[in-house]
Amino acid sequence: MKPNKYLIAGVDEVGKGCLFGPVFAGAVILSKENEINLLSLGLRDSKKLTHRKRRNLVPLIKKNSLAWAIGQASAREIDSIGIREATEKAIVRALEKFPSPPELILVDGVLPIRLWPGEQKTQVRGESHFASIAAASVLAKETRDELMKRLASKYSFYELEKNKGYGTEIHRKNLTKAGSTKLHRKTFLSRLDIY
Repeated sequence: MKPNKYLIAGVDEVGKGCLFGPVFAGAVILSKENEINLLSLGLRDSKKLTHRKRRNLVPLIKKNSLAWAIGQASAREIDSIGIREATEKAIVRALEKFPSPPELILVDGVLPIRLWPGEQKTQVRGESHFASIAAASVLAKETRDELMKRLASKYSFYELEKNKGYGTEIHRKNLTKAGSTKLHRKTFLSRLDIY
């Protein structure tokens, strides 16, 4: 990481609402110059980007970041401590990979990261307001999507390559037929009367 007087990290999660697999979080520190550069290359809210555009942005984000990291929390942790705390753990795990902690984190949404002792600012639709949050979201989403593609070969019945672990109609239907795996979130399935 290059030296900077005041390090600000954007953080975002992906996969919070899935029935299968871990929740992922990204954390990215950008200089003002690199923010401008990435925005000019098409960085914006990851939900407004195609998969191809997100995939193409990943190496550009990594190259243009002062620092970036990915954290995750498993389906077992989600079942054990709940999705909010597991998501916070994923975010903190990403932040702890930085050589030194940022002075401020920018959090997408309204809920602060209770497990983070440092200064933070929440922002509704943060991906539209801060390039670092948008970059964190792109990294987290693409990393999680790649994991889902790899797991799809082992758990082919659930069509993870298409639904990425979300509770689509076919995913729920196949859960009813075949039951769940060790990577399914049992607490989520119980709410759907599947488990």
